[in-house]
Amino acid sequence: MRGHPRRTITTVALISASALLSGCSGLQAGSPEAELTVSTTTAIIADLVEQVGGDRVEVTSIVPHHGDPHSYEPSPGDAAKVAEADVVFSNGLLLEEPGIMKMVHTNAQKSAPKIEVAEKLEEYGGTVMKLEEDLGLDVLWLGWAVEGEVAGDGSQVRTTATKLEGPGELRVYLTDTLGKPKVYIDSADGLDDADSFTLPPEAHTHVNWAFSAPGTYRLTVGGRTETLDGRSAELGSGTFTFTVGDDAEAPEGARVLDGGHADVALNAETGKVYVRADDDRSGEPERLAADGVVLNVPDRAKAAIPKEKPYSFLGEAGDALWVLPQAVIGKHVHGDMDPHAWADVANAEAYVRRIEAELIKADPDGKATYEKNAAAYLKTLGALDEEVARKLATVPERNRKLITTHDAFGYLAKAYGMEIAGFVVPVPNQEPSAAEVEELGNTIQEKKVPSVFLEPNLAARADVLRRVAEDEGVGVCTIYGDSFDDQVDDYVSMMRHNAAELAKCLGEDA
Repeated sequence: MRGHPRRTITTVALISASALLSGCSGLQAGSPEAELTVSTTTAIIADLVEQVGGDRVEVTSIVPHHGDPHSYEPSPGDAAKVAEADVVFSNGLLLEEPGIMKMVHTNAQKSAPKIEVAEKLEEYGGTVMKLEEDLGLDVLWLGWAVEGEVAGDGSQVRTTATKLEGPGELRVYLTDTLGKPKVYIDSADGLDDADSFTLPPEAHTHVNWAFSAPGTYRLTVGGRTETLDGRSAELGSGTFTFTVGDDAEAPEGARVLDGGHADVALNAETGKVYVRADDDRSGEPERLAADGVVLNVPDRAKAAIPKEKPYSFLGEAGDALWVLPQAVIGKHVHGDMDPHAWADVANAEAYVRRIEAELIKADPDGKATYEKNAAAYLKTLGALDEEVARKLATVPERNRKLITTHDAFGYLAKAYGMEIAGFVVPVPNQEPSAAEVEELGNTIQEKKVPSVFLEPNLAARADVLRRVAEDEGVGVCTIYGDSFDDQVDDYVSMMRHNAAELAKCLGEDA
């Protein structure tokens, strides 16, 4: 029997100087006699395809073992493999870094089906759940978002900063997984078409907003759609007001946002530009007219420009800067739904049923093989689901709390009666403050967790969590989320490891 879901999110926002992403060559399976060449975006999906396809498929994974699908940047070799594929499987729900999907749509054969498996999971017996984000920052967590659909595979929306009024400069940038900045908007050299970035439809991304001086700023942005065949259509524009520093006064009657999660948003269907703000009361986002809201950047957001050379675009090292932080290190474009559906084994069964159906469509002669392989593997997954449930049922209820390095375990928690107690999210290029380290320690104490959990491919996020765990006298254990490694390289092994590790590290004797 599965446990009853108990999910109370108390997330912990932490900061880290840098992160390191390692990788290796892509996964390959199949045989020289394979009837289908299949490309997948992740090794997890590649494994599921191999289980159903057997010797009739040859499979490659774009994101290698140890890689992070949220941030992996594809190589020319990846593009070449996709170009040879008869079928391309991705997870969908905006799990993959947009560059991966753009590469797929640009290079895949027109005749090759491009299947986003999790997008129709319910039709195959699975479930999807909303992605919950609340990092507990003490300032506004402000991102960019695109709402509404755009016709055409691989189509995107480009948002451009066209005008800035204010006492200083604005830089909007993203810090990648290696701790290096990628600048999207820099008003210091004037604004032009280069001060822009693209997002796929229904996507959201995190960025840093850095202001060089206190005062009131007005930023005007506009958008346009872009398709892979070069067509473009202008969308609307809007102007957003920022008050920077505690002495900056908001216009009378304006609603001030100074905390929580919000986005500068552009609707690709209506052309409207607005602020999309999370509403804790209703659980649904509010859409606020740009001219009726003020985005506040208080003095508690004040920081010093880093001394590292890549950050010299911000000004002189040590000078003051007011920053709304990115909060999640690396590229992290996502949508409203949590894409990590495979963490519930019942959902992995739905993945397999969808993969079976799509392989049969692409290779009808292999129908009997695919049906036989899928049936056998579904029995394995059914037994695995029961095994994971039994293992986690041994964890005392008081210990069923997860503190991890990634918000990837909501499905596991809901399916097997666990609770997401927190996940450590570094704010790039700053050391954690004593207060933030203390907050994590307090969370560990309050939740009385026996252990915390680190993902092997996110090792660079682990330093603070490991140190605080050791200070608090709790265990440090391993859990797998988005990726395999050299020790765990298939889905069944991953879920068995996770169940055994959770049971051991959160059990009665932990």
